[in-house]
Amino acid sequence: MSETTENVGAMTEESAEQASAMTTVERAHMLLQQDESIRNAIDGGASLDEAIDPSNATYGPLAHPEQVQMRVAKRALMLKEGLQPYPVHLDVSDRIEDVRAKYDGTLQPGEETEDMVGIAGRVLFIRNAGGLCFVQLCAGDGTKIQGMIAKREIGADSLKQFKQLVDLGDHLYLRGRVIASKTGELSVFATEWSIAAKALQPLPALHKELGDDTRTRKPYIGMIADEKIRNMVRNRSKAVSSLRRTFDEHDFIEVETPMLQTIHGGAAARPFTTHMNAFDIDLFLRIAPELFLKRCLVGGIDRVFEINRNFRNEGVDATHAPEFTMIEAYQAYGTYDTIAKLVKELIQKTAMDVFGSTTVTLLDGTEYDLGGEWKQISMYGSLSEALGEEITPETSVEHLGAIADKLGVERDEVENHGKLVEHLWEHFYEDKLYAPTFVRDFPVETSPLVKAHRSKPGMVEKWDLYVRGFELATGYSELNDPVVQRERLVAQARDAMAGDEEAMDIDEDFLEALGVGMPPAGGMGMGVDRLLIALTGATIRETVTFPLVKPMNF
Repeated sequence: MSETTENVGAMTEESAEQASAMTTVERAHMLLQQDESIRNAIDGGASLDEAIDPSNATYGPLAHPEQVQMRVAKRALMLKEGLQPYPVHLDVSDRIEDVRAKYDGTLQPGEETEDMVGIAGRVLFIRNAGGLCFVQLCAGDGTKIQGMIAKREIGADSLKQFKQLVDLGDHLYLRGRVIASKTGELSVFATEWSIAAKALQPLPALHKELGDDTRTRKPYIGMIADEKIRNMVRNRSKAVSSLRRTFDEHDFIEVETPMLQTIHGGAAARPFTTHMNAFDIDLFLRIAPELFLKRCLVGGIDRVFEINRNFRNEGVDATHAPEFTMIEAYQAYGTYDTIAKLVKELIQKTAMDVFGSTTVTLLDGTEYDLGGEWKQISMYGSLSEALGEEITPETSVEHLGAIADKLGVERDEVENHGKLVEHLWEHFYEDKLYAPTFVRDFPVETSPLVKAHRSKPGMVEKWDLYVRGFELATGYSELNDPVVQRERLVAQARDAMAGDEEAMDIDEDFLEALGVGMPPAGGMGMGVDRLLIALTGATIRETVTFPLVKPMNF
């Protein structure tokens, strides 16, 4: 039988029907019974083959598959023989990547050293050849090294145990001399070995491409099998570190704001709701940290940022996820112009820190240039150009609606001038702005937290940054007039009462904070997941280490 997770996870129609009738607790109890039965058989003197039941006649198709049963039996045999399948400590004195870096290219075929190392890694390959076994160990970063286990070095009994107990996927510890095999392969010639962690589930076939379902439902398998997935995890970490460094260079302070909020605000989005038993109140999961970060400006923290988890109860596609990571920052006495310069620096430095260049290579092999100066267009001006007629903040809702209907543009149930302008603009431009482009000066109706434009009535000082046809970041000259802010939030509340599920509530505590006095400021928000999309060409599910997926039984 092929050792693949696909085989292990496969369900017949009969087993699927049984699964629907068996609770999680019932199945867990059944598997424990099977584990105990296998161990009792081993303790009673049964061989590995005798201890397992490939047909699962006793426990049925939802019990352990044959491959798992065999590994459970090996675990039981280790315990019987006084070997720990999951030891607390092993003398791992060296990393595989360090050994390879030190000795690669320094040894001739067949050359041996007296240098002793203690290494550990996951077993990806085993070849048993009589009195000499070869094993390939893999470090977490994907670096591999060969281990050699010889009868003349460790003895016949230890070699027999190795052949009997070690499987693909196990974490294995080797201590031995660094040598080069006769074929020139850098190797550790073992003087002792131990299983560091016994794998009860077999690995997928590493020579085959992982299916999308396995990659998203079992990302830990993807990390083992696919170098691209491991690299995404590491590059994401590098990107976040780079963002933090750049903010630190500009004297920004990182803070943490509440995830559970009594009023949802800071963005136009449909929130998730939950209930707090201690206070017996309904709460919202954060859709944005904006209103709390602005309270920090009020309190005298003039440059503030947060890398935060946000939750929005809306659609899922290649650039949207219900749970995502966003970075928001606010700079006192800045504007949407100064914050645009900061965002460009953040993105370009991240590209340099992660990939060594502002020209990045995407997953499809194409290159994308984030360097140099970035294009700027106005929303009203570009829409007017696309329609062949001038659109201004004074253009009526009726006229905009007629244009939308003529073009077949989808309309919201609750509409106003600003929403129609944005829908029409998206119809012409949203997925067509490939080069980095700042789209500036939005309608006031759709931007309740943004300061009115200093010279263009009916518009606000807001930009959206588009990269490769999707929105990556947004920036504002922040509204700090508490009277105007109340007017905007009241308008939002009216939209909510009319059925707009994305409209914000009135946050009186925030309005009171503005009344204490918030300095003029520039602010920005950018999805960290989307930044990785821009830098790599991946989908959002590929950039999120553990994406939310619908359970199999729903």
